[in-house]
Parts: sequence; structure tokens; C-alpha cells
Amino acid sequence: MLNLSAPEAVVFVLVVLAQAAAGAVAVWQLRPGRSRYGTLLAALVLAAVVLKLGLLGLRGLSIRAVPLTGLFESLLVLAMILGVLYLSLRSTINQVWFGSVLAWAMLGLVVAAAFVAKPASRPHELATTPWAVVHATAMILASACVMFAAANSGLYLLGSYRLKHKALRQVLGRIPNMETLARMSHVAVRIGFVLLTIGVIGGLGLVSRLDTGISQWLADVKVICILAAWGLLGLVLILDRFGLLQAKVQAYVTILAFALLLFAMIGVTVAGVTQHQFQV
Repeated sequence: MLNLSAPEAVVFVLVVLAQAAAGAVAVWQLRPGRSRYGTLLAALVLAAVVLKLGLLGLRGLSIRAVPLTGLFESLLVLAMILGVLYLSLRSTINQVWFGSVLAWAMLGLVVAAAFVAKPASRPHELATTPWAVVHATAMILASACVMFAAANSGLYLLGSYRLKHKALRQVLGRIPNMETLARMSHVAVRIGFVLLTIGVIGGLGLVSRLDTGISQWLADVKVICILAAWGLLGLVLILDRFGLLQAKVQAYVTILAFALLLFAMIGVTVAGVTQHQFQV
């Protein structure tokens, strides 16, 4: 844990502190009358984003390449994208639960990054090809979109549950309205599906450069999880297009798709049950 060089460790500790403070503010602002802490939350998220960018810059300089091939870097980029999304949307969606959920998601990603942190290593020669760049970029952006969709789906289910149990005071003004949540989730799923498709195509391009066949590639646990998530998102879009999917079911399926992507990104890599490696 936290197996980093001294400069990287210092910056990463600052990232953790900023993100932990944001998580604490996210909890505090849920208390009655505490919504005014939104500006402080935004400032902490901005600080965390800048620090993550600086840490990625340090790692990029150390390997003289774009740091996108390692799990540690991928988690930082994913958390950074969520931070930018929150900062971009907070002026139009200022309900406290929206900011809190995204702050917790970013904190979870940073904590996960701490457990897989290790010194930067030079990327494999294959990782510098256009196929690899397209694949890595598309997969990270797709994961961010699906995570954003899952966060909105979780808020939708929370709001639905509280409305069902007549807890209107815990919903009104604190959670974005149900239509907004459903619309943001749908847009994020659509974009995520397109990006996942690009990522899968990029993966196929990489396979064509390897000695391994398509059957071995398809047998990789990480690839199986990604394809399963891609299929679920595609099914959601098709059924929703014809009005055959209830909003609650769509929310649950979206969360399941994100869980598969999260397992593909972290679980199989930590367990060492994948050959999906681009570092030397």
C-alpha cells in the first residue's frame, strides 16, 4: 500500500486529505440547514482534481509517456473526471445529495488507488500504438460515464424509496427531481455505451497485433466482464427505445453494469486472473 516515490507519496497524501475532507463535508451538508457548505465542497473537489493532475504529471515525467496503462493511474483519472463533472454541473444541479454521492464516489476511487499504488513503470511497446491509446482512453471515459449513470440511478432509487414511504421532506430540495435523474442516467448510459463500443473495437485492434488468438482474448475474465457490461447497457438502450423497460429496472441494471466494470478494472487485476497488462 502506497508504494510510491517520495514526491509522489507527498502529493498523493494531499490528494487523500483533500478527498477525505470533501467526503466529510459531503456528510455534514446532509444535516438540516447545512446546504450552504456546497461552496466549500466544490473548493475541496477542485483542489483534489488539481493535485491528481499534478501527480499524473509527475508519473508521466518519470516514465516519459502518458500514464494511462496502470490501474493506479486509471483510478486517479476516473476520480478526476468525476470531479470535473461535478464542478461542471453543480451550478445547475445544486441539491446536496448529488454533490455528496459524487464526493463519496471520488473518495472510494482514491482509497482503492491507495491499495494498488506502486512505482510508475514504463508502458509495454504495444501500449504506445494508436489502438492502445484509443482503447485505454475510451475505456476510462466509458467507466466514468457508467459510474456517473450508476450514481444517478442510485439517487433515483433512493428518491423513489423515500417518496413511496411518504418521506417528502427528505427528498424535496435535497435530491434532483426524478425526471432529471432519469434523463442524466440515460444520457450517461448512451455515451458510455458508445465509448465502450470504441474501447472494445480498440481491444480487437490490439489483439490483431498479438500472437494470441481471439478465443484466448475472449476467455480473459476482464474481457468477459467488460463485454457483459457492454451487453447490459446495449439491452437497456434497446428496451428503453421501445418503452419496454421501467425506470427502476433500468436503474438496477445500470448499477449492475457499473459493478461489472468496476470488477473488471479492480477485482480481476488485484486477483491476478487477467492477462490484460500493458506495463513492463
